[in-house]
Amino acid sequence: MRILVIEDDPTTGDYLATGLRQEGHVVDLVPDGRDGLLRASTASYDVIVLDRMVPSLDGLSVLRTLRASKNPVPVLVLTSLDGIEDRIEGLNTGADDYLVKPFAFGELSARVAALCRRPPPADEPTLLRVRDLEMNLLTRKVRRAGQEIDLQPREFALLEFLLRRKGRVQTRTMLLEGVWDLHFDPMTNVVETHISRIRSKVEKPFGSPLIETVRGAGYRIVE
Repeated sequence: MRILVIEDDPTTGDYLATGLRQEGHVVDLVPDGRDGLLRASTASYDVIVLDRMVPSLDGLSVLRTLRASKNPVPVLVLTSLDGIEDRIEGLNTGADDYLVKPFAFGELSARVAALCRRPPPADEPTLLRVRDLEMNLLTRKVRRAGQEIDLQPREFALLEFLLRRKGRVQTRTMLLEGVWDLHFDPMTNVVETHISRIRSKVEKPFGSPLIETVRGAGYRIVE
């Protein structure tokens, strides 16, 4: 999943970003509300973790602006304000969940996962298909020819990225930025390693390729 964390406390922000990345998510961490709102308005995220008391533009103002612009991204408000009225205000502004500091990372992770399991808007696909392969975005399951395939979180994210853009070549840089949130690094072979792992699971047992290597360009899902 791609997660935006808007948190101004460096210790808390690094703690959240590190923990979520270790679980296989792509995380953008920004320290103020205005930059967070810009990111949320110009990029696609599965979940936003939003601190209420961030500088330049407070969390509820960020949330209010997102909802006014019909942005449906699930938002988990994270705050030290634990009064009942504070919770009501946050939920009425458009938060999908509300977690009070101090918090346990395990609970936050479970809440983020629960928000991602919610049905997407009607115009968002819940199933991605190519030939006899099917990816269910709600259950996070992948099947080919009716057989379930076990993918690690980053493998799932990479395959999802390619399926959403099937037929179109995705360069190594696009994949690094879109799946790992990394700037181009000519020394890493992380893309090639994960493509190889996916092929060993979704191609080799079935004797039919799905991912094409376009020499000198990148990769694409073959229709």
